[in-house]
Order: sequence, then structure tokens, then C-alpha cells
Amino acid sequence: MDRVNEVRVRDGNIHADRPQILTPEHFSRLLLEGFGEKAERYVEQLREHARNTAVLRYGFQFRKTDVIERMFRDPIDAVVARTKSQVEDLQEPLSAVIQGVDDAWEVCLLKFTIDMIERSSGGNIGDFRKRGLI
Repeated sequence: MDRVNEVRVRDGNIHADRPQILTPEHFSRLLLEGFGEKAERYVEQLREHARNTAVLRYGFQFRKTDVIERMFRDPIDAVVARTKSQVEDLQEPLSAVIQGVDDAWEVCLLKFTIDMIERSSGGNIGDFRKRGLI
């Protein structure tokens, strides 16, 4: 439960799977397990007509590691300002300060991560297109 002038700061890492490009051939292999020869011929026809189709798949398997908790008995604004300053001093571009409710801190972390993935998905697709991957 949250308490007045009691602020918990957690430091750690979150890992998410990298996006993968799934081509029609990849889907064909996945979908054909246990199917017969006629199905294989049909999928071969699909492959011929769908060579330029690809899908970007994000794996939603997250892991949090190296979590360290510290408790401060200061006003939240002071703790947030101090934490932001410390993170900025580290100059690590993949670092962030996330402010949320203590009881739901893991939900806040997941929401932040999923929001970041959603914001970057358009750029990733564009990058893959420039490289000729899709």
C-alpha cells in the first residue's frame, strides 16, 4: 500500500524479444505440420502468388532482471527529481524513469514496455522495407 512521504525506487532491466520477420514460407511450414500432399501443393501455389508478403511479429515474452529496491522517506517530487537527475547523469539512452503506483508497479512497467513497442513498430517496418527484407 502506498504511504505518504514513503517512496520506493526500483532499478533493474526489462528484456523483450526482438521483432521477427515471418515470410509466407515460414507460415507455410508452420501451418503444414501434419497435412498431406494436396495441402502442400495448395500452399506452394500460395507461395508463388504471395512472395512479397511478410509480417512483422513481436514476441511478447518479457523478463525483468537485476531488480534492486530502495525506500526513501521524502516527498515523491523530491525523489522523482533526484532519480531523473541520476538517470540523466548515466547517459544511457535505453534508461527511463517510470512513476506509478507501488501496488501495481509491474503493470506500470509492462504498460510502458508495450507502449514503447507500439510506438517503434512503424519505424521498424519502414527500416525492414528499406533493407529489402519485406
